[in-house]
Amino acid sequence: MTLTQERQVILFKPQGSIDLEGGTALSEQMAEIKPQHHQLWVIDLGEVDFMDSSGLVPLVKGLTSARQSGCRLVLCNVKAPVKLILELTQLDSVFEIFPNYEDISTSVENQQLLLAS
Repeated sequence: MTLTQERQVILFKPQGSIDLEGGTALSEQMAEIKPQHHQLWVIDLGEVDFMDSSGLVPLVKGLTSARQSGCRLVLCNVKAPVKLILELTQLDSVFEIFPNYEDISTSVENQQLLLAS
């Protein structure tokens, strides 16, 4: 798993499976971040091929933590097996999901332009 911090964007890139073990690793990485107001937390799931119900826990906890701190958490590059889990649990309507990282950048830039207007 790799982690990148640029400006106000925190990028999480879990790899493999987000099950009990992978979910614990993701939770630990998210816990290391000190949330700052207006940060954007991105969880890039492009290298995740499998997620079970125990993998949903760190995602929901991360979303709750981000929102409580005034941050925004989004998902991107969600593959079909993971998307199916999100849809079955109806969490696809709770999370902001983008097809790829570039679409997030465009959305954030457009939002900043609207705020500046």
